[in-house]
Amino acid sequence: MKIALLEDEVEQAQNLKDLLTQNQHSCDCFHTGKSFLYSVLHTSYDLLILDWQLPDMEGTEVLKQIRSELNWRVPVLFLTQRDSEADIITALEVGADDYLVKPARPGELTARVHALGRRTSGETEVQEALEVGPYSIDMSRRTIVYQGKEVTLTDKDFDLAVFMFQNIGRLLSRDFLLERVWGISSDINTRTVDTHVSRLRRKLDIKAENGYRIKTIYQHGYRLESMGD
Repeated sequence: MKIALLEDEVEQAQNLKDLLTQNQHSCDCFHTGKSFLYSVLHTSYDLLILDWQLPDMEGTEVLKQIRSELNWRVPVLFLTQRDSEADIITALEVGADDYLVKPARPGELTARVHALGRRTSGETEVQEALEVGPYSIDMSRRTIVYQGKEVTLTDKDFDLAVFMFQNIGRLLSRDFLLERVWGISSDINTRTVDTHVSRLRRKLDIKAENGYRIKTIYQHGYRLESMGD
């Protein structure tokens, strides 16, 4: 998984990054809420790990902004020294999925991270059908019906469409799409993604009048947005 870690103590952040990297995750570290928010709003992550005590704002305020500005459920794990029941309740109420008190045991932290990853991917794997506005997606038949007619798509077009419909409101960078849909690293020319997204717009008639649009985020990637939000 690609993880964003918000931890203001540099040594702790590096230790956590080393642990996550050893468990086959990639991890970007941030030491202020402001820098963390900027990256999360412009980059695709599978999991966020947040500290509470920060130099510029509290972790709960960071999470509130993420949940209010992003219409997607990226998993969030709070990792903090605050251990009162009231603190745990507050974090969960503003949108955290799990809560660990420092110092976290390496094995337990790793298990919690893996559990959040399984929960997220498992939701996608069990879906057999997806209804999004005028689009009906059949996972088993790998077909998309729009306004009563089946749309002819290549296998990769279908995979890209499904991934974007499952992540409405989420910024999807070109590198992230290459990794998740194509299964290749970002050193491949990202114009491949642009070509397929342009074709999806045309074939599925994705435009504001139909309730959805694919917004191009300059120098970053794309976000499928619901016009009803």
